[in-house]
Amino acid sequence: MKKRIMYVLVLIAIVSCKEFSKESESTQKGNEMLKEEISNNESKWITLFDGSSFNNWRGYLKEEMHSEWTIEDGTMAFTPGELGGKNIISKQKFTNFILSLEWKISEGGNSGIFWGVFEDENFSEAYHTGPEIQVLDNERHPDSKVANGTHKAGSLYDMIGCPDEFINPEGEWNLCVLEINHKTNIGKVTMNGNKAFTFPVNGEDWDKMVLNSKFKGWEGFGKYQTGHIGLQDHGDKVWYRNIKIKELY
Repeated sequence: MKKRIMYVLVLIAIVSCKEFSKESESTQKGNEMLKEEISNNESKWITLFDGSSFNNWRGYLKEEMHSEWTIEDGTMAFTPGELGGKNIISKQKFTNFILSLEWKISEGGNSGIFWGVFEDENFSEAYHTGPEIQVLDNERHPDSKVANGTHKAGSLYDMIGCPDEFINPEGEWNLCVLEINHKTNIGKVTMNGNKAFTFPVNGEDWDKMVLNSKFKGWEGFGKYQTGHIGLQDHGDKVWYRNIKIKELY
């Protein structure tokens, strides 16, 4: 009996070692692939905000930054003033890209992330041309209760809603990754590591989405494949950090 028990224990040990070896090899291979991917792609990312300067930003239709945007503990912070319309844009324009950033909204707050912003005096606001990924306190802001959920945080504003469970609440950071690729005609939104939705970014399908939204008939809205990245003044305190972008060729 003792010999049989000993044999079983040895057999279990051998099998366990083999399984552990397989898992270790698999984990090691995965880590190596991840490190290789990071190493290969790191140089392709452009840092738009590193927590220390606004060198890559300016006010919409302005040469300088608005004073309402400041740096607080390494984050880009917006504090509303008496006058609105203090939206900001990236100095550089982009066409096909992956944008990664983190945002945190104040209690009852509202803001937004734009792309494809065409800067022209005929368009007084960045949102007149640039589609928006919504930044919102879903629990307290009334926008979350209208338009069939397409005004909630993480949504393609007034067109496609983002699931509530993908959004962290007011006062917590949210990681948003936005991919825009006009060559494949695919846009992608990922919120806090969750694939939220995809959508067309040009052509007939995009035009249909616009026609079914509040932007129907807006001259210039969503028309420009190349444009600025924008961040919105919606009259509420909001923070952004770790803003980087990778162009797709």
